Amino acid sequence: MNTHFRLTSDYFTTDECRLEDLASLAERRLTKADVPLAADIQKNIPIYDVPALADDLADPAARQALMGEWARVLHSSAGVFALSKAQEDQAAIDDATAIFNRIIKEEKAAGGDGADHFAAAGSNDRIWNSLQKLCFASPETYVRYYACPAVDAAAEAWLGPNYQMTVQVNLVYPGGKAQQPHRDYHLGFQTAEVCAHYPAHVHDLSPLLTLQGGIAHCDVPVDGGPTKLLPFSQLYRPGYVAWRRDDFRQYFEDHFVQLPLKKGDAMFFNPALLHAAGDNRTPDLHRLMNLMQISSPFGRAMESVDRVRMCKTVYGALQNAWADGRLSQAQLHAVVASTAEGYSFPSNLDNDPPTGALAAETQAAHLKHAITSNMPVDEFARLLDQREAVKRP
Repeated sequence: MNTHFRLTSDYFTTDECRLEDLASLAERRLTKADVPLAADIQKNIPIYDVPALADDLADPAARQALMGEWARVLHSSAGVFALSKAQEDQAAIDDATAIFNRIIKEEKAAGGDGADHFAAAGSNDRIWNSLQKLCFASPETYVRYYACPAVDAAAEAWLGPNYQMTVQVNLVYPGGKAQQPHRDYHLGFQTAEVCAHYPAHVHDLSPLLTLQGGIAHCDVPVDGGPTKLLPFSQLYRPGYVAWRRDDFRQYFEDHFVQLPLKKGDAMFFNPALLHAAGDNRTPDLHRLMNLMQISSPFGRAMESVDRVRMCKTVYGALQNAWADGRLSQAQLHAVVASTAEGYSFPSNLDNDPPTGALAAETQAAHLKHAITSNMPVDEFARLLDQREAVKRP
């Protein structure tokens, strides 16, 4: 990562962020020497011709060289690359699109709202966990659709082998408004205040745990609202606490670029890259992207722990100790952190959509609130069970 931002402490704060530091990074220019395997560079985005790279993808040494270039682009260069004709099976895309449209109708009829993380309500339709839903709806289509060596190589380039795939459909209608510029999962789904509690090195780590991408299910001209991107912005280390500031958002709006896509094209980017889905200014285009959020295999604990049962079991003793004054705030926090799940994800976003916040309240937050508000034990148990129920797939 870059050294532009001079730490005054081991934590980032919003007030310390300087727009000129971001601007100096975003003004960089990508050259052919930086991406020798790319077929083209447009608007600081390298574009790779997948059919022309078929032999490279089939040869282990050449594939590794290609993945190395992609990793450098994501980590220390533009932060984004495009794959032309990543999925050449157009019929597989069309079949998947038909299934996705049917699922959207069924879920809307069932009362689902498909809430989005960063878009205004009603501007789009979302299918959470489209990976599983496509698999269940048509295994044959699923196999054809995900038999895509270029996507596999892109994921492995950033995350290594054994990555974990999750996918969500985003369908934006004519007139659909753009998202707010943002960074993505993990720290991107936390508030600036929460992010400020994580040490600076965790801000560096977060982007290494996830790869963002997507496959276009239709031709997307610039008027159709392809993703707005600020190349090189992932290099700005305190960006997770900065991107909600008005001056940073305005800089993004003044300098973003967009790359038109053809059906079957894919794009991948570092989740710390400032980005936003664009306005669909067309009169008739239903812009459908199958968005990939691919995770490192290493973001998991060593042991399986029944934290729901632990919370229920310890609740009485913890409640008594707190009520009797035998625990300080710091001690209560330590017990809660050791006992309860401290993260909102993974969850079933059909049942637990991001309404009102980017992430649902954690089990740890529920436990701490229950103790400090003297919630009856049976009420707390019901709350835990309800929360666990909505998380199940």
